[in-house]
Amino acid sequence: MNQRKPQPGRVRVAVRPQGAWRYLSFWVLALGPGEVEEGESGGLELALVPLSGRVQVEVGGQAFELSRRDVFSGPPSVLYLPPGSAYRIEALGEAELALGGAPAEGRYPLRLFRPGEMRVEMRGGANALRQVTHILGPHLPAERLILYEVYTPSGFWSGWPPHRHDGRMGSLYIEETYYYKIQPAHGFAIHRNYSPEDGLDELLLAQDGDLILVPRGYHPVAAPPGSNVYYLNYMAGEATGEARATPPVDDPAWAWMRQDWAGRPLRLPVGGKEG
Repeated sequence: MNQRKPQPGRVRVAVRPQGAWRYLSFWVLALGPGEVEEGESGGLELALVPLSGRVQVEVGGQAFELSRRDVFSGPPSVLYLPPGSAYRIEALGEAELALGGAPAEGRYPLRLFRPGEMRVEMRGGANALRQVTHILGPHLPAERLILYEVYTPSGFWSGWPPHRHDGRMGSLYIEETYYYKIQPAHGFAIHRNYSPEDGLDELLLAQDGDLILVPRGYHPVAAPPGSNVYYLNYMAGEATGEARATPPVDDPAWAWMRQDWAGRPLRLPVGGKEG
C-alpha cells in the first residue's frame, strides 16, 4: 500500500527511491529545542520546507532562518540546496520540517525562495475549488523538483478532474508525495490512487501526518464536511527545467467537468415538494 503512517522519533515519515520508485526522496523531521540534524545532499538537489516552529539552517557558509506557525497560517520560505551541499539544521524550539530531493547536476545555486516569489492559484470551481501555492513551481529554477501546497476546504475536492503523470497517455513520468495536515487534527481526507490499465485501485484514509505516495495513475482527494485539508506535494521525474511545466493528462471519463465544475448535481427534493 502506498501509505506511510507517522512514527515516533526524529524522522516521522520517509520514502526513498529504493523499493518505491526511481527519482524522489522525501522525509519529515521533528526536532526538539536545540536538537541538531546534519547531512549532505550528495547527488541530489534538496528543498527544505518549514511546517511548524523555527529552525536555523547553515549551508555553504551561510545561515538561514526558516519559521512558520503552522501550515494553515500562510506560505513558507523554501530553501533550495544544490548537489554536494553539507547542511546543519538546529531547532530554535519545537519544529517540524519537510525535506525532499531528486537527482541533479548542479545547474542552480543555493537559494532561499520567499513567499513573494511564489504563485498562488485558485483551481477548479463549485465544490472542486481549491488553492494551489506554487512554493517551488515550474516558474522557479530547479532541475527536477516541483513543490506545491494545496488547501482543500471542508466539503470540497481537489485533484479534480482526476489526472495522471505516469508516462501513460502522453504524460511525462513524475513521482509525487502527499504529506497531509488536517484541521482539526482528528479530521481526515479520502485519497484514491487508481490506474485502470494495471488494476491499481486503492482508497486510502488520510489522517493528520500521513504520507501517501502516487507512483502512477489518477489521484483525486476529498475533504469531508468539517475537515479542512492541507497537503504538501513534492514531485520529481523525467521532466527537467522548463519541461516541469508540462501539464498532466485528465481521466477521459471526467475531463468534461472543466466546462461544468458543478457536475450537474441532482436537484432536491426528489419526487415531491419540500415540506
